[in-house]
Amino acid sequence: MTKPASNIPPVLRPENPPKRTLSELAERFGRDSRGSLEGVEVRGVTLATSDLHPGEVFVAINGRNRHGAEFAQAAADAGAVAIVTDAAGADIAEPAGLPIVIVDDPRGMLGELSKWAFGTDHDLPILLGTTGTDGKTSITHILDGILTQMGVVAGISSSALRTIAGESVQARLTTPEAYEMHALLAVMRERHVEAAAIEVSVQAIMRHRVDAIVFDVSAFTNLSHDHMDDFSGMEEYLEAKLPLFRPDRARRSVVSLDTPAGATVVERAEVPVVTIATPAIAVDQDLAATAEWTVTVHEETLDGTGFTLANNKDGRTFTTFVPVIGPHMAANAGMAIVMLLEAGYSWERITGAIEKDGAIRAHLPGRAERIHGEGDGPAVYVDFGHTPVGIEKTLEAVRRVTTGKLVVMMGADGSRDTTKRFAMGKAAAQYGDVVIITDHNPRWEDPAVVRRMLLEGAWSLKSEDEAYEVVPPEKAIVDAVGLVGPGDAIIWFGPGHQDHREVQGVRLFYSGRELARRALIDAGWPVGERNWRDPYAV
Repeated sequence: MTKPASNIPPVLRPENPPKRTLSELAERFGRDSRGSLEGVEVRGVTLATSDLHPGEVFVAINGRNRHGAEFAQAAADAGAVAIVTDAAGADIAEPAGLPIVIVDDPRGMLGELSKWAFGTDHDLPILLGTTGTDGKTSITHILDGILTQMGVVAGISSSALRTIAGESVQARLTTPEAYEMHALLAVMRERHVEAAAIEVSVQAIMRHRVDAIVFDVSAFTNLSHDHMDDFSGMEEYLEAKLPLFRPDRARRSVVSLDTPAGATVVERAEVPVVTIATPAIAVDQDLAATAEWTVTVHEETLDGTGFTLANNKDGRTFTTFVPVIGPHMAANAGMAIVMLLEAGYSWERITGAIEKDGAIRAHLPGRAERIHGEGDGPAVYVDFGHTPVGIEKTLEAVRRVTTGKLVVMMGADGSRDTTKRFAMGKAAAQYGDVVIITDHNPRWEDPAVVRRMLLEGAWSLKSEDEAYEVVPPEKAIVDAVGLVGPGDAIIWFGPGHQDHREVQGVRLFYSGRELARRALIDAGWPVGERNWRDPYAV
């Protein structure tokens, strides 16, 4: 049974932010002001009153539904020392009694303001940013794993976690808002992080979340159907990602040629580019053959994927193993290695560290994550997959290593792109022997509508006896486990690593991993110790 969650992840702040004053802020960024600015110290900035720390400036942005200036009094009550907003916001915020700095575009200048406030204009870690439709999170966590194997103090920001030198908190957004991103980088510097891997969503680029950050290496994975609620088509979607490959955003780049969009990124990039491809998954084999690096898969097991990374110019090769199933995961691992090379780490150091451990040692939360059992029991995976192509690649991999029946359990996000749901359901039906549609994260949408759209895709290939809905998900996973035995597999698309779901604005505790684990135990299958926090625990 789900219950309201109180574990909204914190926004990390540096312990010793640089000394700044409100007068300096106004001189640097403002075009006008109201109230006295003298003698006011600024300890940071934020967009949200919920995570405002005393001494910070509240930046009030005109949002889709409300102006942030309407929360000026809440900001004052939380300890804000000033408001930064536009002219319209200044009129709204004035009754709160705080000094106000007026700017033309609060959202557009938030990155530069955050860099100034948190001092992230110098001495930053090596920054490795990955964008693309699928693979961003996996590459980010693989980078963290390899860096750790190399003895490097690492940090990550992914859709699953923010991790600094081994200490983690859960993520709120795939890529943090600009103020949170710069605060995170400041904390990383304080904790002597040498290199940081950062997942960069297309929304982050469009909505200024990575403004005033220059990545040492940016990377492009692929382009497939997603976010069509934000874009008129795939060309516009790709166009929104291209700024990450310009000198004000990156120093150099690694680009995958596994989808044709990679060729466009190479052509349009304004920084030096290295290319990579994995023929086993490439859409255009002729294009893949032009890549400077090639990933060749030679082994697929329940425990992961063996592959060889080869340089097609100088003949260097390296064979290893990544502990996640599927050629697409080998592609992600190969790209991570090339990104580290482009960042300046030597071939010998990277390959030597991996060879010493016998494989890449990385944990990818909620990415084809196996709920480990013992003996001859069924394999059960949870996966955060939410795009048709990502789901298809994972299902192909699971199908190849499954000797028996494959049960696919699936939910989808509500209040998000509706155009991909039919294809998601169809992919489930193409590879699964049985498809169970359930709820995932409906947000403000009617969950029955979300389920119906997935079912229609599944029914395009399967009968209603082979593809059906079961709610709630707590019951669906129990039913799924009841269908399988030795040699069979279940893969549950939806919750992945997440420990909550949102229903009509209420955040509820919810863990697919823990629900799957409990269902296996209740069915009598031996299950090992879990390695995640139990959100149901008091």
